[in-house]
Amino acid sequence: MELTVYLAGQIHDDWRNEFEEKARKKKLPLNFVAPQTNHDLSDDIGDNILGEQPGKMYRDDAASSINNLRTQVLMQKSDIVIALFGEKYKQWNTAMDASAAITMNKPTILIRPESLIHPLKELSNKANVTVENIDQALDVLNYIFE
Repeated sequence: MELTVYLAGQIHDDWRNEFEEKARKKKLPLNFVAPQTNHDLSDDIGDNILGEQPGKMYRDDAASSINNLRTQVLMQKSDIVIALFGEKYKQWNTAMDASAAITMNKPTILIRPESLIHPLKELSNKANVTVENIDQALDVLNYIFE
């Protein structure tokens, strides 16, 4: 059995590569999908497909529609969602993706540091499992196969 895992979270560092590499080392039968991690492409996709928009709001709206469609398709095809919250970057998209996954009844694991326990308490309560780091999330996934 293989599982498809949607890796939700900020796109400004290489946490997904770390997650995928550690999963490979554990020989977990996982396939990974994620939001568009090319930040420029994510911002430009509305203009690229629909043509130049008449202002920043319209540009963001066009890109958001296409990015949200992509996220919805990939998340719906996923077996489980991992949402990583870090301390360094704004986490609005991560919170949106985690909420969407929970609403879709997707098994959801939140990764969040101890410092974010309070601000994420309601979301954490709705997720299936909340852990503090990537290794713990991988241990949860590994347990599925034991």
